[in-house]
Amino acid sequence: MAMQVKSTPIRWTQIVVEPGAFLLAADPSGLCYVGSPGASFEELERGLNRAIPSGYTLVKDEAAMAPHAEQVIAYLNGEQGNFTLSFDFMGTPFQRTVWQALMEIPYGETCTYTEIAQRIGRPDAVRAVGTAIGANPVLIGIPCHRVIGKNGALTGYRGGLAMKRHLLELERRMPTNGGSR
Repeated sequence: MAMQVKSTPIRWTQIVVEPGAFLLAADPSGLCYVGSPGASFEELERGLNRAIPSGYTLVKDEAAMAPHAEQVIAYLNGEQGNFTLSFDFMGTPFQRTVWQALMEIPYGETCTYTEIAQRIGRPDAVRAVGTAIGANPVLIGIPCHRVIGKNGALTGYRGGLAMKRHLLELERRMPTNGGSR
């Protein structure tokens, strides 16, 4: 299956909020990238190059990115739980199915890789689910931090296990988020 080439610019910006600096990028369909805390611009380029091998231009545009930045900052400050902005899931059909399942994990809750595999109707694809979760380009927005090991242990996270722990603790401290979890 041929990858669709996007010729429109991808806008990006950097935000600085506890626990670090984050690069964000969006195309006209929505937020398509949230980097690891403190990650370099090269991580952004590598992430987009995997999803879009050619045909895009990165444009720094703080004004266009402001709505995305505001929601990520509000989440990281414990002021907002669920995102209301749009996302562009740039990945394979299987990855997009897994990422959509991640979006259905309620704020403040966790589930296992096995449970995700079962939810998408692929109970024998636990490793493939783990690989798809690891390829998630939109940290925080697509809540892969809510997926834990079968034994309850925190497992790999592109942002690091300290970041994963921070996000889970943040969600546990903010139980209501203005009436929605």
